Amino acid sequence: MLANMAWRMAKRDYYEVLGVKRGAAGDEIKRAHRKLARQLHPDSNKEPKAGEKFAEVQEAYDVLSDEQKRKQYDQFGHAGSQAGPDMYEQMRRAQEAGGRGGRGGRGQGQPVSPEDFEAEYGGQFGDIFDQLFGGRGPFNRQGGRSGHPGAPQRGSDVEYPVTITFEQAARGTSLPLRIDLGNNNIETIDIKVPAGVRDAQRVRVRGKGDRAGHQPGDLFIVVSVTPHPFFRRDGLDILLDLPISVYESLLGTRLEVPTLDGKVTLSVPPGTSSGSKMRIKGRGIKRGADHGDQFCLIKIIVPKGLSDDEQAYIHQIQANHPLNPRQDLGW
Repeated sequence: MLANMAWRMAKRDYYEVLGVKRGAAGDEIKRAHRKLARQLHPDSNKEPKAGEKFAEVQEAYDVLSDEQKRKQYDQFGHAGSQAGPDMYEQMRRAQEAGGRGGRGGRGQGQPVSPEDFEAEYGGQFGDIFDQLFGGRGPFNRQGGRSGHPGAPQRGSDVEYPVTITFEQAARGTSLPLRIDLGNNNIETIDIKVPAGVRDAQRVRVRGKGDRAGHQPGDLFIVVSVTPHPFFRRDGLDILLDLPISVYESLLGTRLEVPTLDGKVTLSVPPGTSSGSKMRIKGRGIKRGADHGDQFCLIKIIVPKGLSDDEQAYIHQIQANHPLNPRQDLGW
């Protein structure tokens, strides 16, 4: 497992983890996740259990924010949230068959734990869990897996929080990580974080988790993206506030502006208003074959401390070029 970084988490109810009720709307789940992620992120919260709680919150959100995973979790608990569509259908049919058999099956939409499968439906779920967990058998009472004798056991998945810059998230990066293989055997691996990764997103590295079992678990990198001093992200687009003077706004200008790939020259046409968006094509976030753009948001700065003569001159310009920017607002 990762040196001094790996942990295993007892499975709590995902709704309890996020502090929402069953049946909560997607927006409520999203708000709860954002609030908890800010409170518990290890970069800002130095409590010993903050990293573990942060990972638990992220796991709960990954399931409850996905309509299909949430449906499977609501019906079958933690085991259902890990099942694919075909396996979910087998589990659902077996549950219905058990209910018809007079075993006091649960009502539609109620969570069912792996222990419930064994208690209510007997051995018929053994084969299903063998398929679901690669021949590792159903969970045991301690949260592990008590597979058939001789069946290969899989190590636990491990989560590891990392912090990367805005630029690394936009363009992708590689991170060297040191993994403890046991017996003082340390392996250094390069983790590739794909371009376009978002804050709080999880990146899977297969086979680099806990090696306690016959088959290693997976490593999940939980990404935290540091804010940029002047860039902001909007989907695949990048936003930049661009202050210009009232003179540049009236007469037009050419300016050098920063992008993630270096400075470019931007032409601001005469008569540009505050709030205008100037597009720089292809300089946004890159994710696979998709490329966003950069938008410069114009903010006009006006001079202060004009003399009486200068103010009179401005009044003369106003009289020659009357303008009411609010006439079409319907106020």
